[in-house]
Amino acid sequence: MKCKEHLTVEGLQKIVSIKAVLNKGLSEDLKAAFPDIVPSRRPQASNIIIPDPNWISGFVEAEGCFHINVYRSLKSKQGYAVKLEFIISQHNRDKQLLLSFTDYLGCGNYSNRPSRRMAGEFKVTKFKYVFEKIIPFFEKYPLIGIKKFDYRNFCEIAKIMEEKSHLTPEGLKKIKSLKSGMNTGRMYD
Repeated sequence: MKCKEHLTVEGLQKIVSIKAVLNKGLSEDLKAAFPDIVPSRRPQASNIIIPDPNWISGFVEAEGCFHINVYRSLKSKQGYAVKLEFIISQHNRDKQLLLSFTDYLGCGNYSNRPSRRMAGEFKVTKFKYVFEKIIPFFEKYPLIGIKKFDYRNFCEIAKIMEEKSHLTPEGLKKIKSLKSGMNTGRMYD
């Protein structure tokens, strides 16, 4: 655009060719307007190296999730069980990036995300790893955006679970209350 190339037919076709490989690709209208467009070649990321731990904190601010799964369980006296989940999701073409979190943090797994076609996720669900690796990591390299509030609730729930209070009616009620105010349920002033 700096060279005004976008004002030519060839320049516009280049832009549409690049757009074809970004995010969700071309809309139906653009496909109809440019039926012969050949998508640009998307460069492949290889040899992913996480530059420093603060980069991870920044990435998690945008793409990470601290999730609490409260689910029915016949094994529990309360009838419910609790699982902490730390998740980072990306398009599955970024599988190598997600795998690099496993190496860097020394825990977690990669899988294709069943609920979203074309998405993969790095996920840590083992309580031991959440408590011994994920929480200490973010204590040392803190989140600075609004996701830090979800992280604080996550930590409070982890503490309840460490003390085994999640096995009591009061503890389970507290966890459900904390969970309801996380992520999309959080009310900001």
